[in-house]
Amino acid sequence: MSPLNIIRRDAEAGPVLHVAGALDYQQAASLREQVEALALSAGQSLVIDLSGLEFCDSSGITALLAARRRAHTAGADLALVDVPANTLRILTVAGLDQVFTIRSSTD
Repeated sequence: MSPLNIIRRDAEAGPVLHVAGALDYQQAASLREQVEALALSAGQSLVIDLSGLEFCDSSGITALLAARRRAHTAGADLALVDVPANTLRILTVAGLDQVFTIRSSTD
């Protein structure tokens, strides 16, 4: 599995994190740290682009939920973009597709 790589860029609506590699037990803390370090403001939108995600376990899902909680605490929105089919299936089975805003990059 590939190591986790997170690239941050700023968009007009708010920060975008492109996540690539394995979001697993060993790497989930890295995503949490990156999200906690963001200066989010009310009305912004945090986008987590998962187009490069190769693997996501329960620790990764928990890190995504923590990112959602962090965004909402700041009054910001969170959207997951380009969620791979295998991860989308896990989110759907767990009912988290009703919790997260999930979009494709074309939306």
